[in-house]
Amino acid sequence: MAFDGITIASIVNELNKTLLGGRIYKIAQPESDELLLTIKNHGTQYRLFLSADASLPLAYLTETNKPSPMTAPGFCMLLRKHLQNAKIFAITQPGLERIIHLELEHLNELGDICHKKLIIEIMGKHSNIIFCDQDDKIIDSIKHISGMISSVREVLPGRAYFIPKTQDKEDPLYDGLLSYETFRSKMQKKPMPLYKALYTAYTGLSPIIAQEICNRAGVDADLPANVLAVAGTEHKSSQDQPFHGTALPAVHAVFTQIIEQVKSKDFAPVIIYEGPKPIEFAAIPLTLYADKEMHTFDSISRLLESYYAQRNRITRIRQKSVDLRKIVQTALERNVKKYDLQMKQMQDTVKKDKYKVFGELLNTYGYNVEPGARSLKALNYYTNEMIDIPLDPTHTPQENAKAYFEKYGKLKRTHEALSELTMQVKQEIEHLESILSALDIARQEEDLLQIKEELIESGYIRRKSGTKKARITSKPFHYLSSDGFHLYVGKNNYQNDELTFKFAVGNDWWFHAKQMPGSHVILKTEGQDVPDRAFEEAARLAAYYSKGREQDKVEIDYIQKKHVKKPAGAKPGFVVYYTNYSMAIDSDISGLKELS
Repeated sequence: MAFDGITIASIVNELNKTLLGGRIYKIAQPESDELLLTIKNHGTQYRLFLSADASLPLAYLTETNKPSPMTAPGFCMLLRKHLQNAKIFAITQPGLERIIHLELEHLNELGDICHKKLIIEIMGKHSNIIFCDQDDKIIDSIKHISGMISSVREVLPGRAYFIPKTQDKEDPLYDGLLSYETFRSKMQKKPMPLYKALYTAYTGLSPIIAQEICNRAGVDADLPANVLAVAGTEHKSSQDQPFHGTALPAVHAVFTQIIEQVKSKDFAPVIIYEGPKPIEFAAIPLTLYADKEMHTFDSISRLLESYYAQRNRITRIRQKSVDLRKIVQTALERNVKKYDLQMKQMQDTVKKDKYKVFGELLNTYGYNVEPGARSLKALNYYTNEMIDIPLDPTHTPQENAKAYFEKYGKLKRTHEALSELTMQVKQEIEHLESILSALDIARQEEDLLQIKEELIESGYIRRKSGTKKARITSKPFHYLSSDGFHLYVGKNNYQNDELTFKFAVGNDWWFHAKQMPGSHVILKTEGQDVPDRAFEEAARLAAYYSKGREQDKVEIDYIQKKHVKKPAGAKPGFVVYYTNYSMAIDSDISGLKELS
């Protein structure tokens, strides 16, 4: 994620538009490393959320309130003492650092005007919220960092505040550092991929933004920076495209253009989606993801709140599905082992027909066997070949024949029993794999409830005594095709059955990934002729919501719903069909509109 200096610049720009000149009305500390400031300005009340969480540092405006502890922590009490009703007279960012300065004006106990700073450092595991006086002396911080923790800088009351310079990076906002010669000189010292050279040479650039610069310039981001920095040097990319001395000037031109955008506060925040999942965000459009779905926001705060809310929901669902996934995985592994063992036993029963032939030939040619013989060479009248039949010399030919017939009978019974058992176990494996597939696409807790109910009814989970069947509110995914046809996707086996046999009518079209776990997809026709594009989009949904999602192409079976049948006693989601159409298609559904 590109929570870099450019994103911070966009946040600072938004805060200046909304909070500058406002007064701090409330101060809360919902968590040990979070602050929630309520600020009144222009007759409107705003909430500024600040987090120094090492795994998820954030700063954005929000309309959501968070409950606070009954007793406020010491840092919160200190801020209330000094900053209650304080005026925000400046909001700045030093260079393109991932730092926000809130400069505040308040009255002390004697009624004199005082100035303080609240500094928000958004630096991954080094994130912090630091309260300083007007001389940059630390009054307190939400995290105390002693010399035992960091040899670079102590963050403790009474220490001087400064920004540690741990890397040899330059500030790209400083005009003197944007000349081409300076840029080329820095790249010449970087024997590494060009995109990496960019973000290690300048503050405020993330790897994604560095790759974006290269992409806009049309230069391979993995080319060595120091080679390109040598004017006139020709180098070849991984695609064997020649690059001359014009490559680095092109990168420099794009880099300068983006920095000018930042200076002029020309931001256009975007979230990039892969299907329903947000995969990246930035304060400027990303041409790197031209093939993905991109949502533009008019507010960086709304973007951050939306992005992390969606990511947190996905993470939370993943965590809640862990126990269910473990149950399914354990059952699946047990059934796979059982199936492998049964198939080995089945392989042994292949000999049964040979024993039957031995018995028949002994009954036919047994009169030729001499007493004590250990074998009989006889003509197999089924194949017209001579074969050797092993004999027990202590038994008569008739007794040997009887023994072979008994072996045949035993193996025949074993084969018949195993044929039924292996089919049952194979169906159980397919059922469990389909449940795993449903867990992969679950988005809400209601989706997990329906999967859990299926596991209870299948006997994998015991229903707690006194509890009733859960009330299910989960609904199938609903999409609209480019031509206005409604498409429905089952999230689990129960929904697959519901869609196929209760919701769809005879002339609707049914889609499913061929011979792999996946969702049933229904294309509602409403009695209309369906264009090819609608068939392709329905097939893409079936590919995306299947185990083959990551493949370049997935083979999809499709057929009118009236030809799809469910055998009596079959597992949820299991169907049969005997005639169908097929197509191989990718799983890109970025062009489809999902309806709520």
